[in-house]
Amino acid sequence: MFIQDGPRPVDLYLADSALQSELRRRLPAEVLDAVRPRLEQVGRDTAGALYELGEQAEAEPPTLDHFDAWGRRIDRINVSTAWTSLKDYSARSGIVAMGYQEDLGVHARIAQAALLHLFSASSATYSCPLAMTDAAARVLIDHAEPELRERLLPRLLTQDPALFITSGQWMTERPGGSDVGGTETTAEPFGDHHKLHGWKWFTSATTSEMALTLARTSDAPRSRGLSCFAVEVKRIDGQLQDIHVDGLKDKLGTRALPTAELTLNGVEAWRIGEEGRGVPTIATMLNITRFYNAVASASGMRRATALAVDYASRREAFGRRLIDHPLHARTLGELEAESAGALVLCMELATLLGRSEHGVATDEEQRRLRGLVPIAKLTLGKQAVRVASEALECFGGAGYVETTGLPRLLRDAQTLPIWEGTTNVLSLDLLRAEAREGGLSAMIEDLRLRARGPVAEAVEGLSATLRSLLQQGDRVALEREARVIALRTGLLAQATYLAENPELTEQAETFASLHL
Repeated sequence: MFIQDGPRPVDLYLADSALQSELRRRLPAEVLDAVRPRLEQVGRDTAGALYELGEQAEAEPPTLDHFDAWGRRIDRINVSTAWTSLKDYSARSGIVAMGYQEDLGVHARIAQAALLHLFSASSATYSCPLAMTDAAARVLIDHAEPELRERLLPRLLTQDPALFITSGQWMTERPGGSDVGGTETTAEPFGDHHKLHGWKWFTSATTSEMALTLARTSDAPRSRGLSCFAVEVKRIDGQLQDIHVDGLKDKLGTRALPTAELTLNGVEAWRIGEEGRGVPTIATMLNITRFYNAVASASGMRRATALAVDYASRREAFGRRLIDHPLHARTLGELEAESAGALVLCMELATLLGRSEHGVATDEEQRRLRGLVPIAKLTLGKQAVRVASEALECFGGAGYVETTGLPRLLRDAQTLPIWEGTTNVLSLDLLRAEAREGGLSAMIEDLRLRARGPVAEAVEGLSATLRSLLQQGDRVALEREARVIALRTGLLAQATYLAENPELTEQAETFASLHL
């Protein structure tokens, strides 16, 4: 009796020639030599230990115990032992720490992007708490008082699993998600810190040891009355102190990731940054969390593609392997091109982010970074869903059967356009970047200088459209077209960056044929 084997986990470093090529192109040889062993190890683990931890964590989603056996309220979130092991693995691998590794200098974010690219899609979404952790580290470095920074930062950046802590992000409340101006949580001064009272409707990475949040410190309207706070989550005998977990979210995907509704009952918190400047302070997080989100999108695309290619190399239909059918081979080639395009966009973002954080970015690079962050996140989030859907189709009916594990690729991809700002929210953010810093114009002007051939012609058309809208000064028309312009810019950026890598000519041509 015939039994079809399913797709096998793939060493995502060895199998990704585009990643290896981009690293050779963007990193000095001595830096690549220094980070390659870690990349190779994580690559091996994507077909071994990391893959197994991710599968176990997904099979054992979190549960919530409100009370212990004697009726004492404990609000304990139970997670898989694999979820805890993923935390330890993240620390040992230095996924957050690598972004701050001094000997890597301006190249630290590029190396980190490569590491995260390998890790994310195999990690049962453990990249989410890592994103919040990295972002918290950045906020502490840029805005916190020395005492708070020195207490928390070393533990966020350590590679010692026994000391490593992660951070959550508690922003969303009943009035809305991205519109934090409606935040109702209040902060009451209490000695050298504050006590927070309020209800958080959606908190990611809820089992983390700390979190950043917003709370109202004055009666000033909307965001002008908000300040940024760090909460150190305290437990005594397993019981949460001054926090109630009201429930866990039942989500479409990312099911291994604990996401909860919380009531804050006077929990201790330390203000970060100036009072009433909470939104600008916490906005520091957005470059980091959106960077992680973009890389997670690229990672998911790459893993879905690798699984589809592996399956096609062994599945036979109509007398031939799927990979030997020209039409299916073309489909796989298009998936390869999409994942390569996502990768080069992330690498460009990592390059600019690293230069900015080390104070060597030019004014023009800073403007491009401001435009590229929302463009990369929104473009790749939408792309990740499309690629996951196409990849599932490559498995036929098996791609729709839960027990194959394949539908998770699509469910998890769907969170990427939503978290850290929806496509429309980020399109409007891009308009703000243009109004304040000329971020979109800087992006398009850079593409005009770098693009060649048909891609250059398409960039010229996009540039003319933007100039016309800006000259008209019609805000309504500009908002109406913002999403189209943002997505078009993201796709043309991928086409441009792919073409700059002579080892990715085939992917560049395929990508251009799909999107021009």
